[in-house]
Amino acid sequence: MIILKTSRELAALRKAGKISQAALKLAGEAVEPGISTWEIDRLVRRYIESAKATPSFLGYEGYPASACISVNDVVIHGIPQKSQILKKGDIVSIDVGACYQGFHGDNAWTFPCGEISPEARALLDAAEKSLFLGIEQARPGNRIGDIGHAVQEYVEARSYSVVREFTGHGVGADMHEDPSVPNFGVPGRGVRLTPGMVIAIEPMINMGRREIEIKPDGWTVVTRDGSLSAHFEHTIAITKEGPVILTLPE
Repeated sequence: MIILKTSRELAALRKAGKISQAALKLAGEAVEPGISTWEIDRLVRRYIESAKATPSFLGYEGYPASACISVNDVVIHGIPQKSQILKKGDIVSIDVGACYQGFHGDNAWTFPCGEISPEARALLDAAEKSLFLGIEQARPGNRIGDIGHAVQEYVEARSYSVVREFTGHGVGADMHEDPSVPNFGVPGRGVRLTPGMVIAIEPMINMGRREIEIKPDGWTVVTRDGSLSAHFEHTIAITKEGPVILTLPE
């Protein structure tokens, strides 16, 4: 069931989005050779709790950390580890959520660790661009398929692939609500977008093939062919005036 948000709920979602974004920004600034993913996760938790919010991911279905930190061929849900030390040339996807007054903000970004290869930079640029092309389609009267098609058309034209097993989603009092927001689709198909809807759009783009595997820990999702993967996400409110990004910096 899709839940349309009231103005009061949208205000709480906006605040949760700002906290999530600030925590993500802090995490991104910490990405440098020599730091562990566990240290970055600790920074995220401390910031969110200092803002009188709670980390959305911590304890979610048993997830053991406050952020998902996914390096290189890890698509999503990488578990931070003291033993995982970042090195120059890594690409680091960080996914952060915060719950404020019962409502969630959710965003992700892929950061370069020092100087990265031109091929990795091109992947990040394409994945980021695809996110904003998807957001442009998040307008009343459009359909979910318009969002996914915009993402898919752009990245596949550049010989990248779209992960299909995981998608964007509605956001509200639950971190994952209806509707599902795939990063592929047919224009004019799927749920019609309506003012009051709040969704997370989150392209997961692989440099190689789209197939994935889940590691034995039950969380870590990797590319099957070992290719690099990038992940970008914003939480979006559908309004009469068009899409409003709730996870932008102040």
